Amino acid sequence: MPSSLKPFFHPRLVEAGLDEVGRGCLAGPVVAAVAILPPDYHHWLLNDSKQLSRGERESLRAEIEREAFAWAVAEASPVEIDTFNILQASLLAMHRAVDQLTLRPEHLLVDGNRFNPYPFVPHTCVVKGDATYFSIAAASVLAKTYRDARMEALAAQFPHYGWERNVGYPTAQHRRAIREWGTCEHHRKSFRLGE
Repeated sequence: MPSSLKPFFHPRLVEAGLDEVGRGCLAGPVVAAVAILPPDYHHWLLNDSKQLSRGERESLRAEIEREAFAWAVAEASPVEIDTFNILQASLLAMHRAVDQLTLRPEHLLVDGNRFNPYPFVPHTCVVKGDATYFSIAAASVLAKTYRDARMEALAAQFPHYGWERNVGYPTAQHRRAIREWGTCEHHRKSFRLGE
């Protein structure tokens, strides 16, 4: 089935798609990714990462990393989330991802409705952008796969919380574990944790 996603917003500009994942979690970083795809890029499966299976995301991650003109992943820590709030930490992670690009974008296509302007690069916010544009969907896949892997690695060090399954989201099991074992340095202290 052909994808209904759009290839670009500005056809004549070097355009980068931006997305983040992990805003609603109780633990772990918020992770942002950016991707600059070829203007004619198309993949029938690529969509908002939440609509894909884990296997599909992993397959697409390899493809995106291989085919993109440039891509990057960055994060903001739980301490930064507690210090600045989750929205500002998410935008900080997005800026950090753009900072790492090896190709300078001429336009940023941002998932959501809020963004702090990046110096000298215009942007457009798109609600549900990860289900609208290929570049944002690609960023969504990169951010999700990177963060899931990060939380699985942390789960090996902190096995009580089930992060290999819930990746830090507020499941009943995760909240029970916080009540029983307390929090660790990867929990966001400004969130309602064990409630």
